[in-house]
Amino acid sequence: MRAIITGQIGVDKKPYLESLVDEAGRRHKKVELFNVGNMMYAEAPDVRPGRILDLPWSRLANLRRAVLKDVIAATSPASEHPNLIINTHATFRWRHGLFSAFDFDQLQMLKPDMFICLVDNIEVVHYRLHQEHDIDATLKDCMVWREEEILATELMAQALGCGQNFYILSRGRQRDTVETALRLITRPEMKKVYPSFPMSHVMDMPDVLAEIDQFRDALAKHFVTFDPGDVDEKLLLDRAIEAARTGKDFIDVEAHSFGGRAGGPAMRVPVREILDIAGDIDGQIYMRDFKLIDQADMIVSLVPELPNGQPGLSSGVERELQHAFEHTKDVYVVWKPKKNPSPFITETATKIFRTVDEALAHFEAKGMFAPTDLFGH
Repeated sequence: MRAIITGQIGVDKKPYLESLVDEAGRRHKKVELFNVGNMMYAEAPDVRPGRILDLPWSRLANLRRAVLKDVIAATSPASEHPNLIINTHATFRWRHGLFSAFDFDQLQMLKPDMFICLVDNIEVVHYRLHQEHDIDATLKDCMVWREEEILATELMAQALGCGQNFYILSRGRQRDTVETALRLITRPEMKKVYPSFPMSHVMDMPDVLAEIDQFRDALAKHFVTFDPGDVDEKLLLDRAIEAARTGKDFIDVEAHSFGGRAGGPAMRVPVREILDIAGDIDGQIYMRDFKLIDQADMIVSLVPELPNGQPGLSSGVERELQHAFEHTKDVYVVWKPKKNPSPFITETATKIFRTVDEALAHFEAKGMFAPTDLFGH
């Protein structure tokens, strides 16, 4: 697959994609990576690091065209460079407003098969942005920019005939999603799954959370999974609401430096700024999760039994199941409670299972598992 991977400044795509290339190499799969931003700096050695967007628009456009011209020349014919990543942006929202970061004619010559828009938790994007650039941007600015980047990338994909191969992918804070990206690019035959499970109202139930994590891991082992839990801004908002109740002006958040790996520097996020984007957080979760379902082949939902014996069926899970059904996706439900599911579950589900192992056995029998490679992936 020849993939164009976008994402707003602050997502820090380069180390993520370099890790993907390294992992591909360990499996003897060649993936070529072209970091357009780095190549533009190499083409303009007089420009100080972090200041290239301050150049006059005409020079910036000429630099980008020159770099992409080199990439096109270096990767033609496409048949000799099958697995290719172009790391770039779809848009720039900078001091002078919003402008595009691509030229359509050159994208056509690159012959992409796939577009991926990489996203990350907004407070981490905001932190990285201000660490690397001298710019006054709020959390709200970063939220708006992310929406613009996703939409512009999707439009590029549609214009180039790749509308069915456009994906939103989170870097992930709880888990590393490099494996997901690698599978998308090098193993397109793998089934794509949206794992559905309750989130907010089970946060204080450790046994249920452990069961959910095992479910997520089991699906990720055999499928390409678009996990809604890889962006957890709702938890950030919940913490900000609680902090506001107790009169706190800031909350401390760990700024993960790479994917889901801990160890990044601590950062203080103003409670007021988080509360100001409450509507954006909820709205983008609603939009993004439905898009993740749309880009999957099927949805697999876990409905755990809560400590009080009731089904752990949140309103979010119900909406996800209905959306998947209405968009003709296969709908599978792992129903753990002793209480039988309602007709709103049974009438929309392709099949209902009592355990995760039962579901996995069914998927394997139906030939949904892709053969593992020599490295067990």
